[in-house]
Amino acid sequence: MKKKYVIITGIVIFLGVFLVTSLKKTAPMEIENAPNWVSIEEARDMAADTGKLIMVDVYEVGCKYCRAMEREVYPDTTVRVVIDQGYIPVKLDGNSEEMVTFNGTTTTARDFARAKGAYAFPTVLVLDVNGDVVKKRTGFMNIDELRQFLYRNES
Repeated sequence: MKKKYVIITGIVIFLGVFLVTSLKKTAPMEIENAPNWVSIEEARDMAADTGKLIMVDVYEVGCKYCRAMEREVYPDTTVRVVIDQGYIPVKLDGNSEEMVTFNGTTTTARDFARAKGAYAFPTVLVLDVNGDVVKKRTGFMNIDELRQFLYRNES
């Protein structure tokens, strides 16, 4: 009988350590040099004050390409310079039922994204202060592709 308790205790300890270790590895980690993401509501006000465009990263929680852009592309120093100089960055879950307000209209994040033409993920939208789509690109973009997409030719 004593041998059973020792074996069961050993298994419980092993599973406990395994569970704690696994949960630590799956916890979201802070990404260094990530853009200063703001809500779509804040972005509209900031764009009106600064004259910058709004860059919306429309993502989906389970999308591996969305996570790759978040980890590898957005934190790149050269991408950050382009974003910081000309854009107000926004992250928007394109499948979320979270309510968002833009220009006085309240809708779900999903409906907002779809109204702007974002049906697949990731999609990067560039909006003006009125919410009109200036540029749109769907799919993973590496550092150079995103920089070129965001580059604005101003006359």
